[in-house]
Amino acid sequence: MPFQKVQPEKLSASVVRQIEELILRGILSPGERLPSERELADRLGVSRPSLRDAIAELQESGLLSAKAGSGVFVADVLGSAFSPALIRLFASHDEAVFDYLSFRRDMEGLAAERAAKFGSDADLKVIQRTFDKMVAAGDPALSDAAASLDAQFHSAIMDASHNVVMLHMMRSMFDLLHEGVFYNRRIMFSRHTTYEALLAQHSAINAALQARDPEGARAAVEAHLDYVKQSLIDHQRAERNAEIAQQRLEHESAKR
Repeated sequence: MPFQKVQPEKLSASVVRQIEELILRGILSPGERLPSERELADRLGVSRPSLRDAIAELQESGLLSAKAGSGVFVADVLGSAFSPALIRLFASHDEAVFDYLSFRRDMEGLAAERAAKFGSDADLKVIQRTFDKMVAAGDPALSDAAASLDAQFHSAIMDASHNVVMLHMMRSMFDLLHEGVFYNRRIMFSRHTTYEALLAQHSAINAALQARDPEGARAAVEAHLDYVKQSLIDHQRAERNAEIAQQRLEHESAKR
């Protein structure tokens, strides 16, 4: 008969499995600091030696990293699906930004559709709270905090899609945007978008999600990212025109 004796699981193995699950589900984020050893052992209900064994195993597997004098953190490397060399290529080739926006449009549209269908009531509350904070923070072109909440709103939708592959891939994409690999959001939005338009678009996305309207949520996300794409086109055209005008001015000045 294909049966084997059940072996009792070590406490450290249970701790490893729980932390792995939290990282996989995106509840623990790259770079996030874990509680102190004493606090974490108390929360998990295990001894500190068992916790140390679990932390050591997770460090060896590359999921956690220790920083002397600072604590234990979720490994930063988990936040990037792209090598530094590829990121440099993205930054130096203009066409990459439009591929990036097309990818975001497809993935975020799907995520919004899934969030409306499969998101829990708690997921939708998180989205609503993030949206409310974003509204209170004001124009993302004027504040880093507001721009961060804008990104958190999109990330909350991704979380609510409950697809872990999509979640981690899109977090990497948002990191590229945050680092300014493709464009400076604050400069572009301050010149080529209006806060009222962006707010209306985010409001439409949130309303469709709260109404659990999958098609409406997807359409609202796609309309928003189409607007961002057109704003970027306008921004690049304005930069080219300004450069040409400056060259013309310098040429005319040199004639005098």
